[in-house]
Amino acid sequence: MVADPDLATSLKLILGRSAAPLAEHLGLTTVGQLLAHTPRRYLERGVFTPVSDFVEGDYVTVMGRVESVRQHPHRDRRRSRVEVQISDGGSVPLTLTFFGQAWRSRQFSEGTVGLFAGRAKRFRGRWQLNQPQFEVVDDPDQDVDHLTSRLMPLYPATAKVPTWNIAKAVRTVLDGLRVEDPLGAGLRQRRNLPDLATALRYVHRPEERGEVTDGMRRLKYEEALSLQATLKHRRSQFEGTRAVPRPHTGHISKSLEAGLPFALSPSQQVAGLELNRRLSAEHPMHVLLQGDVGAGKTVVALRAMAQVVDSGGQAVLLAPTEVLAAQHAQVVRRLLGPLAEAGTLLGDERGAEVALLTSSLPEARKREVRASIAAGGADIIIGTHAVLERSVQYHDLGLVVVDEQHRFGVEQRAELVLRDGPRPHLLVMTATPIPRSIAMTVFGDLDVLMLEGRREGPADVETYVVGEWDNNGHIARVWQRAREEVAAGRQVFVVCPRIEEGDREADEESGAALLAGDGARLEPHAVTAVAQQLREGPLSGLELAVLHGRLPPAEKDEIMRRLAAGPADPQGLGVVVSTTVIEVGIDIPTAALMIILDADRFGISQLHQLRGRIGRDGSRAQCMLVTRQPPDSPGRERLGDVASTTDGFKLAQLDLAQRREGDVLGDRQTGRSSKLRWLSVIDDEELIVAAREDVLVDTSEMAASYWNALVISDDDTADFLEKG
Repeated sequence: MVADPDLATSLKLILGRSAAPLAEHLGLTTVGQLLAHTPRRYLERGVFTPVSDFVEGDYVTVMGRVESVRQHPHRDRRRSRVEVQISDGGSVPLTLTFFGQAWRSRQFSEGTVGLFAGRAKRFRGRWQLNQPQFEVVDDPDQDVDHLTSRLMPLYPATAKVPTWNIAKAVRTVLDGLRVEDPLGAGLRQRRNLPDLATALRYVHRPEERGEVTDGMRRLKYEEALSLQATLKHRRSQFEGTRAVPRPHTGHISKSLEAGLPFALSPSQQVAGLELNRRLSAEHPMHVLLQGDVGAGKTVVALRAMAQVVDSGGQAVLLAPTEVLAAQHAQVVRRLLGPLAEAGTLLGDERGAEVALLTSSLPEARKREVRASIAAGGADIIIGTHAVLERSVQYHDLGLVVVDEQHRFGVEQRAELVLRDGPRPHLLVMTATPIPRSIAMTVFGDLDVLMLEGRREGPADVETYVVGEWDNNGHIARVWQRAREEVAAGRQVFVVCPRIEEGDREADEESGAALLAGDGARLEPHAVTAVAQQLREGPLSGLELAVLHGRLPPAEKDEIMRRLAAGPADPQGLGVVVSTTVIEVGIDIPTAALMIILDADRFGISQLHQLRGRIGRDGSRAQCMLVTRQPPDSPGRERLGDVASTTDGFKLAQLDLAQRREGDVLGDRQTGRSSKLRWLSVIDDEELIVAAREDVLVDTSEMAASYWNALVISDDDTADFLEKG
């Protein structure tokens, strides 16, 4: 046994052979890592209640032995149940009932001993606990004094390392632990935080709920402080470097603005002036341009790129998909007009060469584009991840524009910016509204620039929820509307959650399979099957094509060209059945109807993005959210939220509340392969704000890297904190 262990002490030196399972199955090798493995919840205990003393409605806790397990299947799996009979050694039996969880029957076997907690209820003269909380006890003869305290911590565990073993290890290391607090006394007092040793005791051995709250608040604050310090360090690195000033004085910028086929909105004008100022400075700008669908971010970005090209530099626009990259290239060339045809007979000789670089280009063409980029011939480069490859050498990279930032990770964002030579300016764009807490947590190293309102877009899109089983006439009307729009010379999108039928992985990624009324499994709608059904049924005789990410690039481009031409063109298209590949960037101004099948399988923000692809010319447009979910289901309610408003920020808040930040941020978004350990960007905005204020004012009392470095076991997370 080590005398006075600290957070860096190896668990082997304290626990001996008992440390091996913790390391093997949970990755915990030091005292700090073990104490950072905090309880996932706490059970209210007190003394165990004998079944014979139950009072209906009381919350009770029982230690008992399983006597039998019975499964009662039902054709509707939600109504199946598992009944577990247990005995606490007395004469009164107790039934545990689990509804819609058939797999629970595999968790229990005759003779299993466990702790069971829930609300006591009488049913047909017998006591039962419905959907009880429980933990299996491997050794019923072990010391259970700690289990009978008022609050019993339950840890994230595995079959090989149950929660009781973790609790025992924690009690061992807490006794005699010596902790050097990484936060100064002044900072703790200012924020009313306990010292670290006290906080750890509150979290792992609480006497009351208030101690848990105080202890977790301290750990969350320190995590927020460490993250904000990292972001501040990253900002200071940017501010300490030099960039080539790119003033707004050139021919391309002036000609572009004079030739735009529309007037810039006031918000676009303000954003343009701000980017102009930042691009003209000697330090690299790092700006997040945020605006709702249709706010006109692409035009603002193009004006910034033109300004850089005028100064002799190159600009790169990084898009997440080849379809979006090709669409951007078309839009940029269209807006630049003759300016994009430099070197051609009809082009402006003082214009800019626009190059498209994607992974699927023929190798010979990629070599040509790379050579042009290296020689400085290509001025505006638009592409996918191919533009990040080290084989692409830039002549004078002045600006990096990242579209749909949430599709890229921190490392990818930095790949171009951190190359040798002067730092290029950075502009990242997102049409996914970002709540304040998210912006401070993930984009704290960027200055946020807002585009208010919409220059064009889905303000007039009427959105309806259509139940596929509610009324067959409603579904028939949906397809009739599609025919009407095509007859009027407008385009229709039909969106499906996956490409082909029978893809079980797609089922698992998009959620639980739907069930028909008779309990049969329902396949999610697939592009290929739906397209065939529409051709043979309600949309027979119309020109219809399928679009998804697996198609060859040339075929995708041809479909987009025909779709843009419209149904009135002999070679044009009126209907495209697609996956979410059309979610961002697709610009077909006259598209007027979107039909989203299995709409409940998509997130709120994703539905809002999809809806933003229609009505872009300001004309009346409609979005049909088709679902097979029953009217009172959460999925149906979520669709109702989308139909009720086109306010992207309101929908983003709803999306964040429902999906939690792990899904909204995403692993790639944060640059970390694990989620925040304790901090919740939804619930802990106050702590994030406080930590940000403290870091910006003074960090002399903070050494958060000491504690955090000890509790981090994931290499990518460590890199995130160390490299910034």
